[in-house]
Amino acid sequence: MKTARAMMATLRPHQWVKNLFVAAPLVFGKKLTEPDALAMTAAAVAVFCALSGAVYAMNDVLDVERDRAHLTKCRRPVASGQLSARAALGLAFVLAATAIAVAAALSLPLAVIAGSYLTINILYSVKLKEVVFVDIMTIATGFLLRVLGGAYAAAVSPSLWLLACTALLAAFLALGKRAHELAHAAASTAHPVGKTRAVLVRYQLAQVRLGLYVLAVAASVAYVLYTRSSHTIWFFGTDRMLWTAPFCVVGIGRFLVLVTRTPRGNGPTDEMLRDWPFIANLAAWGAAVLGIIYWR
Repeated sequence: MKTARAMMATLRPHQWVKNLFVAAPLVFGKKLTEPDALAMTAAAVAVFCALSGAVYAMNDVLDVERDRAHLTKCRRPVASGQLSARAALGLAFVLAATAIAVAAALSLPLAVIAGSYLTINILYSVKLKEVVFVDIMTIATGFLLRVLGGAYAAAVSPSLWLLACTALLAAFLALGKRAHELAHAAASTAHPVGKTRAVLVRYQLAQVRLGLYVLAVAASVAYVLYTRSSHTIWFFGTDRMLWTAPFCVVGIGRFLVLVTRTPRGNGPTDEMLRDWPFIANLAAWGAAVLGIIYWR
């Protein structure tokens, strides 16, 4: 039981919320009420959850020494000795192989996308996370691949607007992760910048925050333009998608606050999941989107 709990903790299931991006094409492609598309998307979400868990397990082995030097990451199963490196790598291999096999059984394009996602995350864990700004692009690419995987699963052709909004939001979230880490390092004298993540020494907090503001504005504007585009109005048969824009702007603004103030969680995902204003706003946005698209 203790080993099973350690394995589950290593997979970090609370981080799997990011894989809801896989369901975006299902929702915005008006396929949510179609059982086949819903089942395929659910399976695709499961595939990406398994791949995410495999990457986390592998990354914990590669980062074990840095994790041991971190205030909270030192409690992770591999870093604390609750789970051996061999067991973590074995778990990662089984999950990755199973996920790719399931993806191949569902759809060949989905398997290619899943394989690409796994490959770039391995490259990220081994080297790319140490290259300034390339690390941000790699994380953002992972979000785009989630959306493309969901599009193939639901048999939806993703619009350029959906991909553009995803790319800007993904870059914003990735840069927010670095801002959070820099803020955490600045607030901790015991864990200076670079001790727990080498690439942080190549980032300047002021520049990262400026980039965040630029991406926040770009993502907000892109979403508003999406809601006002002629294709969106034609496809949904209404111009009311504009009503969801305030929720988008508030959510982006709240994320800025969470990642630039003195951090309380281990990362942006932890901050968001613990912040009731962010969760309430996200729920309101989701309800508004579903109501406008599906309620007639």
